[in-house]
This record gives sequence, structure tokens and C-alpha cells, in this order.
Amino acid sequence: MDINNQKRILQEVEERLSDVFGGTVKVTSSRALSGGCINHASKIDTNCGSFFLKWNSDCESDIFTREAESLSELSKASNGTVCVPKVFYAKEIDETPAFLLMEYLEPEGSDQSERLGRGLALIHKYQQDNFGFYSDNYCGATTQNNNWEKSWVPFYRERRLSFLINMIRESRGLDKSYLLLFEKLLDRLELLIPNEEKASLVHGDLWSGNYMLTTNGPALIDPAASYSHREMEFGIVTMFGGFSSRFFYAYNEEFPLDSEWRERNQIYQLYHVLNHYYLFGGGYLQQAVAIAKRYL
Repeated sequence: MDINNQKRILQEVEERLSDVFGGTVKVTSSRALSGGCINHASKIDTNCGSFFLKWNSDCESDIFTREAESLSELSKASNGTVCVPKVFYAKEIDETPAFLLMEYLEPEGSDQSERLGRGLALIHKYQQDNFGFYSDNYCGATTQNNNWEKSWVPFYRERRLSFLINMIRESRGLDKSYLLLFEKLLDRLELLIPNEEKASLVHGDLWSGNYMLTTNGPALIDPAASYSHREMEFGIVTMFGGFSSRFFYAYNEEFPLDSEWRERNQIYQLYHVLNHYYLFGGGYLQQAVAIAKRYL
């Protein structure tokens, strides 16, 4: 980001924090942080403490507004069992980049697997009758269609898989044989997925890079929240590793999963594999094809 944009963002940060704290807040230092693959991030030190700032000038205008909504909903559901960073301000793109200003969480290296598993289970107990969310939001940089649906399978078929497959077809093209293969799987979902569980609040993008170990306990970051079948959460949880047996034990002790959930797990991995293909291309398409063939 150029120096002029940086100065203007930090000036607005000072203004917003001054409104929050009811006095003059000044930024004393700003240090870039690594780790994000989509957004820029910094630790901001001020006379009122430290804060986390991330920004982007090449993204959907409302991406951080939608993330703030997800964080707010997770915070209500967690009730302190896991840490969800407090949002101080979310800004959309105008003459300066979009940004999100949150509390800064101090990293800490101890094993917090059990608390994370139990906390996620309690979030999943935060339920309602319909599937969806209050606004469309983003999984990474990909739009998620969150229009409400009364039943899970139609929601997953239309709002997740079909919606994403259509975006792939429009942006990357999709061989007709692959399209027919995915359509066959979509037609079989009613036979493959139980429909009876209520809609649970899910993080939506919970891989190992989207939780932190902090002095306040395990923290959930970068969510793509929705009310979904909770088994969908484990599609991304299981894709890249980073969750120990202690995490799963604590989760199941608090809110046991169906004994056959692993048989359906790749059905939910499919959404994230397709999303990775949409974002990055490469071999993810063949991985998605292999998953689809397994369930036909």
C-alpha cells in the first residue's frame, strides 16, 4: 500500500478509536504482520493500547463489513468459551482501502485443543430452524449465497455447491463431462445426507490458519459464518490437518457427532476443494472430480 493510503487509514483509525474511547487516540507505531494470503495486516500501537488492523484495496467493497457480522454472531454464540476478537470498526472501500480494526490478541504457544473443541461444540449448539445467514458473505474471497432455506440439503445443493459450480463455469470454464458429473452428485444429495438436524452456527472456514492460540485462549478468526449443518464445519477442519485427537474428543464429549459423519465428510470437503479451484486453479478440479465419483 502506498504511503498516502497508509497515512489516511491510520488517521481514520485514530478518529474511530477516539470516538470509541471518548478521548484523543494517537497511533504511536505500526508494524506489518505476516500470515495472510488475501489481506494486509498490521499491529497498531496507540496511547490506548494495541489493535489489529487488516486492509485491502483489491477486494469486494463489503468484505470486512460481512466479516464483522460473522465475528459478532460467533461472539454471541461462544459466550466466552473461546475467544472471538472484538471489532471496533469495519470500513468499506471508497477513496481509501477497506479495513477491519479489531482488538489485538497476544499469541501464546500452549496446547489449547480441548478448549477449542469444547468451544466449537458450544457454538454449534447455537441453533435455529432455518439455514443461511443475514447477509451474503465470503469464504476467503469467494461470495457465499446465504439466502435462507428451511431444509439443509436444498440449501447445501443450491446455495453452496450449485452456486459455486456456476461461478467456476463462468470464470474458468468447465468441461461438459465434469458438469454432468457434478449434476449427478447434486441429484443424489437427498440420499447421502440426513436432513433432520437443526441449523447450527458454524465458523465456515475453520482450517488451522483460522484459529489462534492466545493468552486469552483459542481464538477464532477470519470466519465465513452461516447457519448450516454442523457436519459441514468438519469438511474444512479435516482438509489440511492441525486439529488433534484431543480436539475431537472434547468436541464429542460436549456435542457428539453422528457415528457415520466421516462417511459424509468428503461431501462437505467438496465445497472447499471447489472453492480452492475457483480461487487458485490447478489440481483442485481433479480432486473435486474424484470426490464426486466416490459418491455416485
